[in-house]
Amino acid sequence: MKKIVQLLVMILCFGVQAMAQCSLCTKTAQQLGEGPAKGLNNGILMLAATPLIIIGIMVFRHWRSNREA
Repeated sequence: MKKIVQLLVMILCFGVQAMAQCSLCTKTAQQLGEGPAKGLNNGILMLAATPLIIIGIMVFRHWRSNREA
């Protein structure tokens, strides 16, 4: 369980710095210019953060319920 928590922390910490995009998003961002491209990057990260937060909450609740049992 400790490894799962460490993995989630690494994803959350390093995922923000990665700014990874699919090839279509990269081409679109290059055509838009620097300002809108940063907005596109932030939008992608915001969309990715929600499922990661939900999964993190689920893992934490599972870990806490197994620890108390």
